Amino acid sequence: MTSTDARRPAALPCSLRLAIGGALIALMSLNAQAEDGKTAPPPSPDILLGPLFNDVQSAKLFADQKTFADAIPNSDPLMILADYRMQKNQASFDLRHFVELNFTLPKENDTYVPPKGQTLRQHIDGLWPVLTRSTVEVEKWDSLLPLPKPYVVPGGRFREVYYWDSYFTMLGLAESGHWDKVEDMVANFAAEIDAWGHIPNGNRTYYLSRSQPPFFSFMVSLLATHDGDQVLKTYQPQLEKEYRYWMAGADALAPGSADKRAVRMADGALLNRYWDDNDTPRPESWLDDVKTAKKQPESSGNRDLSRPALRRRLRLGFQLPLDGQSAAARHHSHHLDCPGRSQCPDVPSGENPRPRQQGIRGQRWRYAVRCAG
Repeated sequence: MTSTDARRPAALPCSLRLAIGGALIALMSLNAQAEDGKTAPPPSPDILLGPLFNDVQSAKLFADQKTFADAIPNSDPLMILADYRMQKNQASFDLRHFVELNFTLPKENDTYVPPKGQTLRQHIDGLWPVLTRSTVEVEKWDSLLPLPKPYVVPGGRFREVYYWDSYFTMLGLAESGHWDKVEDMVANFAAEIDAWGHIPNGNRTYYLSRSQPPFFSFMVSLLATHDGDQVLKTYQPQLEKEYRYWMAGADALAPGSADKRAVRMADGALLNRYWDDNDTPRPESWLDDVKTAKKQPESSGNRDLSRPALRRRLRLGFQLPLDGQSAAARHHSHHLDCPGRSQCPDVPSGENPRPRQQGIRGQRWRYAVRCAG
């Protein structure tokens, strides 16, 4: 036995102490949130797995960074992490084998092949059941968030439901006569507002820190065209709660200042902006964000040009109602040259009517609800 082997058993108790310490901190945090009467948000995989998550993403084990973000730990992540710390410096350690042993990777869905000779409408109608998912219950450490009703996903690597995209999905469902699915999706988004105070970007733990364009009022309006004005009364509490999420802190803003999603311009006008509560690399694009952020200093006299600020902008850039990298690139190329937060508080002009429109619509709905009894 070598001296290294003789020392190795001591690593396990040390790792366990770290794991237990982390668990106690997590429990204290959960208890504090429970005392506030709020639902404790489950941690995203980068928080849950710490250095293991960073190392897996840095090693490029998967062509798509989202793959490991969506992987499900087969046992307590704290124990997996402790085991990883004990094994990773061994000469025979194989990171890929360790991941395959300790995680269930997301399954690749079979490519859908439509029957020949279909019309476009028939093709679309045939896709609805293929893209419908049901996750009333999920695995304990899954990054996927459960939803009470079935929902329609974009497909491919996007195995979850997305907020603003779903409004346009619902227009298609309505056109196809699937009003039951429209009802289900509205109910799901209402359940998310009840649980988290807002509708996250998607039903993943790593999307909880941000939302997307607030289209819930449009969804409810769509459903009301079929089910009647009673729908407005049913979902009024959730509509008001989401509005408060977007306008939080607005009343206390001085001209030229911002707080999360609310912005008071120099002339006193109140607008909204996209915001992410986190300024860390996105778990689903972790390595890309790390590489991009390295182009900026870790700290800067101008906080808008610091590395954390860039990471936040990478996050909020993907809230925009545009697709993928082009949206983020366009957003950051404009804002990286900003002299300060007060001069450029990330206010996207195209979407600013949404929360305000939701507020106006809410006033009209209160009248409709009173008339409906």
